[in-house]
Amino acid sequence: MSREEVAELRNSRINDYRASGERVAAWCERHQVTSHQLFYWMRKLKKADRQTPSASEPKWVALSLEGTTPDAAPPILVRVGTVAVEVRVGFEPSVFADVVRTLKTLC
Repeated sequence: MSREEVAELRNSRINDYRASGERVAAWCERHQVTSHQLFYWMRKLKKADRQTPSASEPKWVALSLEGTTPDAAPPILVRVGTVAVEVRVGFEPSVFADVVRTLKTLC
């Protein structure tokens, strides 16, 4: 048997035990399995569940910005002293540098 088949068999047995509502000893006797084996399978399942990300965990998602216009991009707010300046896509860096220098001397 492959690892996947063994894991599937183990999971189906654990699900069968949980759905039965029986005590461990009774279920194990009926299925000719030791309680130690059943507990081992449940530990393996729990360990595998911890290693796979759950739906509630945050995940990184690729974001494509194709088709967006520069006007759609939000401005960057730069504060110099008590003055705030909005900088948008396509600004002239030399003009912005002059504005910041002037604001530093005035504020």
